[in-house]
Amino acid sequence: MKWQHVQENWSAFYDAITDKWPEADEDELDTIDGDQRAFVEYIAGLTDQEPGDARDEIREWLTGELPSDVVMDPEHDNHSIMLSEKYVAEGEDEYDDDRRFGDGE
Repeated sequence: MKWQHVQENWSAFYDAITDKWPEADEDELDTIDGDQRAFVEYIAGLTDQEPGDARDEIREWLTGELPSDVVMDPEHDNHSIMLSEKYVAEGEDEYDDDRRFGDGE
């Protein structure tokens, strides 16, 4: 995943962050508010690492899966639906009820 996903859905990542770094504090995460540089500095201080090492650890963490709260977010769903329009036949609406797709009506 990219940092943009994290930044846009910051609070949805709290559980994933505290799973990786159990000593992370939600109030501190609120203050960071998705700022990548502030998060790197926070993790470096939290884990007693150099910022470059913390950045590498965060980069490795970013290779994981998106948290379900992000995947199930309506904005994420709507974006995915809009991208799917190229697979929907002409005259069909990508937002129509799925049960009606392909029924010829």
